[in-house]
Amino acid sequence: MPTTVDLEKYADLIVRTAVQIQQGQTLWVNAPIHIPELVRLVVKRAYEVGAKQVHVEWRDEEITKLTYSLAPDEAFQEYPAWRAQAMTELAENGDAYLLIKSDDPEMLKGIDPKRISDYSRVSSAALSTWRKYMSSKRVTWSIVAAPSANWAKLVFPDLDSDAAVEALWEAIFRAVRVKTDDPVAAWAEHNRTLLAKRAYLNAKQYKKLHYRAPGTDLVIGLPENHLWNGGISTNERGTTFNPNVPTEEVYTAPHREGTNGTVRSTKPLSYQGNLIENFSLTFENGLVVDFQAAKGYETLKAMLDLDNNSRYLGEAALVPHQSPISESNIIFFNTLFDENASNHLALGNAYPTCVEGGPAMTREELIEAGLNQSILHVDFMVGSAEMDIDGITADGKIEPVFRQGNWAF
Repeated sequence: MPTTVDLEKYADLIVRTAVQIQQGQTLWVNAPIHIPELVRLVVKRAYEVGAKQVHVEWRDEEITKLTYSLAPDEAFQEYPAWRAQAMTELAENGDAYLLIKSDDPEMLKGIDPKRISDYSRVSSAALSTWRKYMSSKRVTWSIVAAPSANWAKLVFPDLDSDAAVEALWEAIFRAVRVKTDDPVAAWAEHNRTLLAKRAYLNAKQYKKLHYRAPGTDLVIGLPENHLWNGGISTNERGTTFNPNVPTEEVYTAPHREGTNGTVRSTKPLSYQGNLIENFSLTFENGLVVDFQAAKGYETLKAMLDLDNNSRYLGEAALVPHQSPISESNIIFFNTLFDENASNHLALGNAYPTCVEGGPAMTREELIEAGLNQSILHVDFMVGSAEMDIDGITADGKIEPVFRQGNWAF
């Protein structure tokens, strides 16, 4: 286990920066059962800063695997209505939600992809109101991480299980700036840097972005009045929070029908407990019309076929190659980390906050504004030290945005 000091600093960062608990607010924590020490510290710190109530929902990946292996098919055709209602009420009450990720990236290897995609559909439908509240920042939420033995062994295969877990704790702490004297202050400074990048790009209002790298030649159109987000978010009550810890990105939504060309992945993607590696996607007028994968082809196909809009892009995110996670030279096999080492894109749903007035728009109005709407939202990594990105203005002027994987401004 890591030192108590590091765990306490991490818990404090989670409570005061990631979800920034307010006086009288309820916090819902979804956590794996094998990290009780961290969860107890989060609960303690939340009450210390004024939480009214902290509800902990435990999960166990071994039970998850047993369910997917042994439950009848009809189990994957329904989602608990009581949980969907509870999540919706949490958002409507202005409370906070924390997800601590720790799952084995290959947890569901060998499971029938149809079971996984069926449950994805029904859970996404049941949680549609909750997802809308999340994407419009009505609710405070954040995703953080802690090691599991299986995940750690995948990241550090040459170490024994205990040593791998220790190494992954250390890597996580460095990625989230826990190893600084004051992590909360370090994150305040980091958020100011991301805000400056957002302001520059929002002022530019590029018409298109042109990505070039080995295996990638892709042009992404951007909607009118698009907005760049990233780092700190602000909920409808004016409270700031960090939805992802760590994060190094600024992001916006591509125009639903504006993407053309081919993009190649640069890191493995863990999707629904399966790994997809060395894959490429070809787009025409926004739609994926061809795809390849060296590993996980059927999983990729199931993801692309999840609904009618899952083959369109919902996010384009910029991350400098010179960033703490990238410079660690660690492949985490976890999107929360790997996406923050690399420029990335997301298939599926676009966030309403990526266009002016978006949070107040209906689904139909968002599509009309150029933002894709889907039950899917999956990030995949495309950046590298060899990637150049140009911004193309409305009058056709070409300006450098990234050169050799890093900011060009």
